[in-house]
Amino acid sequence: MRLIVATMLAGACLTTPALANDRTGYQAIAAGNYAEATKRIEAERRIFPQRPELMLNLAVAYARTGRTSEARALYSDVLQRPVVAMDMPDGAVVSSHDVATLGLSRLTTTLASR
Repeated sequence: MRLIVATMLAGACLTTPALANDRTGYQAIAAGNYAEATKRIEAERRIFPQRPELMLNLAVAYARTGRTSEARALYSDVLQRPVVAMDMPDGAVVSSHDVATLGLSRLTTTLASR
């Protein structure tokens, strides 16, 4: 299972890095450095294009930099792939589809509130 953190206050779903080397972009996103997060995640996706935690974090970085259509495409891509169970820090298990659906709903909410 993969560990993810849903950051409710920031309106994003982020996956935590499995290694000290932040290959998922989590630390960069948490620090608000979306350009660095995008760079790291895109590089990692060239190696592991199927990993939902990379797609989900990249969607967050895209959404926070105004690349909404690209974020939406990544969330949709996660929903087209098999479900991956992800462990939450509180011990709950959440599916990659649930995280993608939540991300999509937040994009829609953001658009509707403008």
